[in-house]
Amino acid sequence: MHIELAENYGFCFGVKRAIKIAEENKDSATYGPLIHNSKEIERLEKDYKVGLTDDHKSFKSGEKAIVRTHGIPKGELQELKDNSVDVVDATCPYVTKPQQICQEMSEAGYDIVIFGDEAHPEIKGVKSYATYGATVVTSPEDLEDLKLKDRVALVAQTTRKVEDYMKVANYLIPRHKEVRVFNTICNATFENQEAVRKISKKADVMIIIGGKNSSNTKQLFSISDDYCQNSYHIEDENDLNYDWFKGKKFCGISAGASTPDWIIQNVVDSIQKNVNK
Repeated sequence: MHIELAENYGFCFGVKRAIKIAEENKDSATYGPLIHNSKEIERLEKDYKVGLTDDHKSFKSGEKAIVRTHGIPKGELQELKDNSVDVVDATCPYVTKPQQICQEMSEAGYDIVIFGDEAHPEIKGVKSYATYGATVVTSPEDLEDLKLKDRVALVAQTTRKVEDYMKVANYLIPRHKEVRVFNTICNATFENQEAVRKISKKADVMIIIGGKNSSNTKQLFSISDDYCQNSYHIEDENDLNYDWFKGKKFCGISAGASTPDWIIQNVVDSIQKNVNK
């Protein structure tokens, strides 16, 4: 069986930057998971003594708090600083951008609409920067009963599918006098999604590697599943079922932006060892 990796996959710029920041700040703790990959978080704790806490109030004055790649709510960031916590900001610059847009456009009098998952930490943070509030939607249907001003500003979660974002934009544009649409989907998301679309069209089995709570990995799986019905989302080689590969000739592999190379290589090695006998 032929095994092929997508043209673009795995760690993005923001994740690489955050991992480097964590490795340079030993004996610290991240507020919330640094990235959505539990295996990599375990590695950071084991090798660099970088812990994890879900409560920003647990940091004491002088302690070092690393802000996760997805960012945190504006008020919580200010509270850490007010309490003299040493804040090391690992927020991805692609996430910082929609935060800034929400604040600027809200203060300029626009109603803010955010396309994304309201429960996702990135969106919790982005929403908090809209000075006068924001509405989070997942589809055009969520907008049907909303009464918005004539002027609307639209931003997207960095890891969403562009096709779905355009549906929301196309709903808003003819219904309001001014709609400012900001392309806040990051480059790595575009590249990884296009690469998985391309490879899944020719594969007869697809393996998508990434955390089960990783939004961008879920999007990759969704795209893969559109073109290859034998698509599987796994976290590491332990999730593999070798029955998936029976009678298959082409295995395509992609991975989410929080998936480290060592996990990807373990998956490839396991498939080669157990399938290509």
